Order: sequence, then structure tokens, then C-alpha cells
Amino acid sequence: MEQFDLLMHGMGVVLSWYHIMLMVVGVLLGILVGVLPGLGAPNGVTLLLPITFSMEPVSAIILLSCMYWGALFGGSVTSVIFNIPGEPSSVATTFDGYPLARQGRAGEALATAFTSALLGALVGVLLITFLSGYIAKFALSFSSPEFFAVYVLAFGSFIGLTKTPALKTVASMMIGFAIAAVGMDTVSGNLRLTFGFTELLRGISFEIAVIGLFGIGEILCTVEEGLVFKGEQTRLTPRIIWETWKKLPRYWATWLRSVAIGCWMGITPGGPTAASFLSYSVAKRTSKNGDNFGKGELEGVIAPETADHSAGTSALLPMLTLGIPGSATAAVMLGGFMIWGLQPGPTLFLEQKDFVWGLIASMYLGNVVSLIIVLATIPLFAAILRIPFSIIAPIIVIICSIGAYAVNQSLFDVALMLVFGLYGYLFKKLGYPIAPLILAAVLGDKAEDAFRQSMLFSGGNLGIFWSNGLAGTLTTAGLAMACLPLIGRLFKRRTPAAF
Repeated sequence: MEQFDLLMHGMGVVLSWYHIMLMVVGVLLGILVGVLPGLGAPNGVTLLLPITFSMEPVSAIILLSCMYWGALFGGSVTSVIFNIPGEPSSVATTFDGYPLARQGRAGEALATAFTSALLGALVGVLLITFLSGYIAKFALSFSSPEFFAVYVLAFGSFIGLTKTPALKTVASMMIGFAIAAVGMDTVSGNLRLTFGFTELLRGISFEIAVIGLFGIGEILCTVEEGLVFKGEQTRLTPRIIWETWKKLPRYWATWLRSVAIGCWMGITPGGPTAASFLSYSVAKRTSKNGDNFGKGELEGVIAPETADHSAGTSALLPMLTLGIPGSATAAVMLGGFMIWGLQPGPTLFLEQKDFVWGLIASMYLGNVVSLIIVLATIPLFAAILRIPFSIIAPIIVIICSIGAYAVNQSLFDVALMLVFGLYGYLFKKLGYPIAPLILAAVLGDKAEDAFRQSMLFSGGNLGIFWSNGLAGTLTTAGLAMACLPLIGRLFKRRTPAAF
């Protein structure tokens, strides 16, 4: 009942004409970001961050979170109609969504995708509503060793749970740590990695790195691939939506399984992309129509969309309660918290109740608003996608440049953005993941501070990270996660010999 009362308090904060207008604007911008390849939710949220600097934190987070929900919904549109995933997490939706569109069932596929997405997102929000308070209260007992142990678990989970080769994940993370170290040392006051550039005294702005990595990097890759939009005709009438809804209850087992996978991958650093692929593969193996997957099966749309949205939503739970983002977009939002002067973690629930519960309340309303708007605007965004990419790409580059300049009103930041854009391009071409870099760039300095404080308390004894059951368990779990790829490789080498 306490959680319910707090949620009602949040509803009171959100239900104003100003905040509802921000929801609608955020959702529309998010859908646009989602349907345009080369942007995506992380970069879209980053581009919008400079606009929120002068806003109240509650209003700012409502705008950003609704853009996030809109981007997740928008990514499904291009996956079904054009076979082009607007979001990386929408790739699995193309496997059956586009074949359905080719069969003249695009409306049915979109109605299925949006409904599954809404249900998955609402379960993720329920998880945040009823677990966040308990996790936050538990985290109040944390000191420096416990916080460093949590960071070790986050970094180790990224290494152990992602499908990318472990060495590439570690290399990406190391670059992120280097980015976090640039500027003035918070303990000694010494300058680090500035190379004589006075512009780097304040460090590398998180937004600059993200705009370059996600925005410019994706544009360069997309231009090289010679993207051309060719879509299927789409009709989405109330009758099609109603007929589709009548079919969906028979897939209740797939929905429950996908929600469980999505929530787990969102809370751990697996992320929406991994959740959608894992859910699709599990659904294909367990379905009696598994042989029809890839040819136009509704279950092949339900599984990835449900997991994608439940993971994308539940990824905000560890960010709010522990200050650890569960996805790249959550990491961008974490950067926004710091810009607004807010410290994510357990104290946030005590000191900023209006902010936290306003955000949670906006998740419920924002997802419903996203569903309504995306159903009404599919023809519009399908028409936008017929604009030649040679026109869209320069517009995206201009938006990225304006966003980078707006952070510190510095042309140096624009040049730095282009450098990160080249890194983003190389990362994608060489198969290196960007999410671990973002995680390390955001949390690197915090992990370093927690480690150094722990060393000061213990006189340099690493045993402090095993000084109590909680810290020891978290540290051991983090190290075990980091070693999972090595353990798996050794197990594979020994298994054939046993036979």
C-alpha cells in the first residue's frame, strides 16, 4: 500500500497539461528517432539533453523517458514495413514481421508488435514500482566497499553475459575507463590525459562521446551500406487491430516467458537487444510452429517485442536504485541525472520523491500514449521513410553537430564528436560493442572513487572487499561473471575429450 500511495503521489505530479504535452512531444520525437536508422534511442535522448538543462528535473525526465518509449515503439515500424530495424533491439522483429508484411499482413504484424510491446513495458514498470523502494532501502546500508562491489558486478556482468567476444568487451570497457579519467583527478587535483588541451581540463563530456559514437558512427556505416528504403503497403484499421487482439491470448505462454527473459536481461546488463534475440530463439525452440519461424509467424513477433520493451523498461530499475544503468539509453539518462544535480541511488528515493515517483508514474502513462500515437501516425512515418536517405543523412549530421556544440558552446566539442564518430564507425565494422564503453565512461570515475576510499579505509588491504557477506558475495559474483567466457571456453575444450 505504501508503494501504491507513492505511485498516486507521482500521478498527481505528472497529471498536468504541461507534463502531458511533454509526453506527447517526447513520444512523437521518439517515434521519429526510432524509425530513422542512424539515430536510435541513446542518441535521440542525448540530442535532447541540452534542451533539458534549463527545465525542472521532473519535466526533463518525463520528456526524455517518453522519447525513449516512443523510440522503442518506432523501431518496430521500420522492422515490419521496410525490413530495416530502426533500433538494434528491433532486429529480431524483422525475422517474422517483414515476411508477414510481404504476405499482406503488415497491419496484423504491427498491431501484434505494439500490443506485445505495451504489455512487456507495463510489466517492467510494475517491477520498478514494487521493487525499487525495497532495493533502495537495502542499498542505504552500502558503504564504499559495497558500492565498488556493485560496480565490479556490473562490469563483470557485461563481460560474462553479452554474446560479444570477451576480449572485445574488455577492450571497449578500457577505452571507457580512459574517457572517464580525462581531466582533473577528484582526489589529488592532478591533471590526467589532457595532452596540453585546456578544453579537456573539465574532462570529456559524456554527451559528446555518445553523440559521436551513436549518431555519426551509425550514419557513416549506413552511408557505406548504401541504404535504400523500400517498404510494403500498410493498412492498420480498427477492425484489423480488433481481429489481432482476439488471436493474441492463445500466445500467453510465449508472452510470460518473454517478459521473464526481458526483465532479467534488463536488470542485469544484458540489455534489450540481447533480450529480444534470446526470447526469439527460446520461442522458436519451444513453439509447435517453430519450423514456420522466419516465414511469417505472429509468435516470432510477440517474443522479441515483449522482451525488448520489458528489458528496456526494467533497465531503469538498477539505474534508479543503485546508480547502475542496465542499457545504453539508461546510461545516457544517468548522465542527465548528474547534469541536473541529482545523484541516482538509494538516497534519491528519500530526497527526491516527486522526481522518482513522477518518473515512474510517467512510465505508465507514457507507454499508453506511445501506443495510441504510434497507431495513429504509422502512415505519416512510413511516408517520411520514402524521403531519399541522401537528404535525411545530412539533416541527422547537422542535428548531431548542434547538439554537440550546445553542451559547452565549443567548436572543440564538435571536432571531438567527429573523432568519436570515427571510433563508432570502427567499432561497428570491427564488431566491438559500444554499450560497455558507455557504461565505463559513466561509472568509471565513481568506481575509482569507491575503490580509493575503500583502500584509504583499509590501509591498502584488498581484503576489505570480502570483509562482510554482502561485499564478498557481490565481489565474488562480479569476478565469476567476468570469468564466465574463460570457463565456458575451457569447458568446451574438455567436453569432446570426455567422449
